[in-house]
Amino acid sequence: MITVAMAMSFFFAACSQQQKEAGQDGQIGRFSFVEHPELKSIDILLDGQPYTSYCYADSLKKPVLFPLRTAGGHFVTRGWPVAPRANERTDHPHHIGLWFNYGNVNGLDFWNNSTAIPAEKQAGYGSIIHAAVDKLESSGDEGRLEVTKYWVGPQGDSLLREKTRYVFNVVDEQTTAIGLDIQLTALTAVSMEDNKEGVLGIRVARELEHPSDEPATFTDANGIVTEVTQANNEGLTGQYISSEGVVGDEVWGTRGKWVTLNGTLGGEDVALVILDHPQNPGFPTYWHARGYGLFAANPLGQKELSGGKDVLDFKLAKDTSTRFNYQVLIHSGSKWDAATINQLFTTFSDQ
Repeated sequence: MITVAMAMSFFFAACSQQQKEAGQDGQIGRFSFVEHPELKSIDILLDGQPYTSYCYADSLKKPVLFPLRTAGGHFVTRGWPVAPRANERTDHPHHIGLWFNYGNVNGLDFWNNSTAIPAEKQAGYGSIIHAAVDKLESSGDEGRLEVTKYWVGPQGDSLLREKTRYVFNVVDEQTTAIGLDIQLTALTAVSMEDNKEGVLGIRVARELEHPSDEPATFTDANGIVTEVTQANNEGLTGQYISSEGVVGDEVWGTRGKWVTLNGTLGGEDVALVILDHPQNPGFPTYWHARGYGLFAANPLGQKELSGGKDVLDFKLAKDTSTRFNYQVLIHSGSKWDAATINQLFTTFSDQ
């Protein structure tokens, strides 16, 4: 039987080898891009070294940035199911790297789709298909990748056109930033009813999980149950802190303009931060942040995440658009306090 990991292993192995062999490719600036259409990936290099890759293999069911690294090369994201590492959890195969999608678009689940979904249930799921690279440019401390994608139903019908600009920045020698400026245009009338599964997600490395002695059970919008078993807590260092002062697992289901996940990787203190832009729908976002390693901002799932206190039921008429703008900061060498992140948030808000 072919497992999820086996289905993706060839893709990742080839992609990793290309990253090791790639150079600056004649581009100006610290970020460079190396396209591999045969692998359905684009490597993003920082100073000629692997930083991340834009991966859009069909098996992923949506484009992702994978893996994410600190400036010093430590993995911020979980490796499983495409590049497993020791002591990782093997749950939620759709949690890969950094991604953007949602659990209910005209009744279709884009969030939970993966090669693990049985054939008889695939009619309830949608996929995001990469269509084109619109721009690649690099100058100084900044690189930009602009792409077009389509949110497609199981019958091949397109519901949304997505235009995303990924902006990669060197903030300082210990900090990098990934901006995601996302425009969604409805190709038909679109309803995105409140659902806890969304929208901007990162599945973090094992070391950044919260220590926990309790197993947990999670059920998605289609009733599929995932067991997250108790595991060895050795080396687990993660702690969520929100802009509102909420700490740890209590961040889940609360609103905030940013959340940081502080922890330690390879003996080095790190901070992984998601900033929510004030012009985003549903600002300040609710946080779908779990101690087992899912770090997600979800402005659209308000009813599910607030226990019914708030309801959004976001809709787009045909040919209308909406915009989502986020910044992910990866800092190493220290853990960040609220004052530092508030300054970064102010700068981002003015963009």
